[in-house]
This record gives sequence, structure tokens and C-alpha cells, in this order.
Amino acid sequence: MSPIRTGTQRLDSRALEKSHVSDESRFQLHHADGRVRIWRKQHESMHPTCMSTTLQAGGGSVMVWGMFFWHDLGPLIRVEQRLNSTTYLSIIADQLHPIMLMAYPNGDGFLQQDSEPCLGARIVQEWFQ
Repeated sequence: MSPIRTGTQRLDSRALEKSHVSDESRFQLHHADGRVRIWRKQHESMHPTCMSTTLQAGGGSVMVWGMFFWHDLGPLIRVEQRLNSTTYLSIIADQLHPIMLMAYPNGDGFLQQDSEPCLGARIVQEWFQ
């Protein structure tokens, strides 16, 4: 498997061409985490187009893990549960490893990871060895 790079290590442009960047993110299905501003005239205060609905408990969200290359995008994987070291390890083993083997059969590709605590877990580090 390819070596791991952290955010503190610098890569030159040739190394960047062989790197994969991965990250995870949560997306809210409805805007519910801040103030919503609606512009209206004074006589439109109760007009339906000038009102905003609210959802109890935020309306839900979806968490995804994805990766991109210098020249292409990788898969976008829906993470059904909280991202911990076990979940991350299953994503790497099932998704990342086959892609890296196909893209870099010589084993000269890099994986650039962020500093998420579950990425530094012992079982994840041991898998990369």
C-alpha cells in the first residue's frame, strides 16, 4: 500500500501528480443551522413567499467520504454511521485499496489524509504497514 502523508509534509509537483486526497464531510439536508434572512416590504409581512419554514431536529444530514486525484475524481461513499477507526478502515480496505492498486500498480501513489483522530488510530496505522 502507498505511504501516508500528513498535512505538515510538503510535496513537489511530481509527487502531487501521484497523490490522492481524501476527506469526509457532513451535509445538512435542510438549512437549519443559522439565521435566515428574508427581504420583504412592510405590507408583505404575512405573505407566504416571505415566510420560512423550520424543521424540528435540523431535518437530517448525510455524511460522505470521498477522494480525488490529480487528474480525476474518486468515488463518493455514503457513511451510514459515525466515522470512527473501524468504519474508516472498512472504507479504506473496500474502496481505497482497489483504486490505488489500479491507478498505481507499481505502488508509487500517495494518500494525503487530514488530521481526523480516527485516521491516526492504531488499527488504521497497522493496516497501512
